[in-house]
Amino acid sequence: MELFEFLIMKYGYIAIVLILMGGIVGLPIPDEVLLTLIGYYTYIGKMSYVLALLAAFIGATIGISFSYLLGAKLGLPFLMKHGPRFHISHKKISYTQQLFYKFGPLLLFIGYFIPGIRHITGYLSGISNYKFLKFSFFAYTGAFTWVFIFITLGHELGNKWFIVEKYLLKVSLILFALLLLIIIFLILRYKFPRKFH
Repeated sequence: MELFEFLIMKYGYIAIVLILMGGIVGLPIPDEVLLTLIGYYTYIGKMSYVLALLAAFIGATIGISFSYLLGAKLGLPFLMKHGPRFHISHKKISYTQQLFYKFGPLLLFIGYFIPGIRHITGYLSGISNYKFLKFSFFAYTGAFTWVFIFITLGHELGNKWFIVEKYLLKVSLILFALLLLIIIFLILRYKFPRKFH
């Protein structure tokens, strides 16, 4: 964490953009804690709240767009070619694409709030040939909501910003369990439509 603090203090908003890009693509960066810290910096006047929010939003959207492009350009051909070796049949790939096409918006929006999920949603969107316009609407709306909540939390908590880290794991686990239940329900409803009417 000290490294990120140093980078932000030295390079400012550019560092925020680059760090958030890396975090979304999948680098091991404590994104929420970092966003809360940035919020704290806006509270003590070291950074502008609006510019910090903008920099974090740009970093998150560039990161998830890059993941999307990787999935679109490399993911599907790689899976189609090498998937069967790992018991990932063409049928399974096609089924996963259909599921993501149906439930993608939910994953793209809520996924930011669950560590691990936000790192794969962009990639899955690309693999599933999700239309970029639809992808960007839900992914960018989710990104803005995510950075706004955590930067604002840091700003409002002030000197107590660090308590976010204390409760973050519990909240993430609850959100993950909730998302899992919603996805299971939607899959069951999709597979057995008569039982849910």
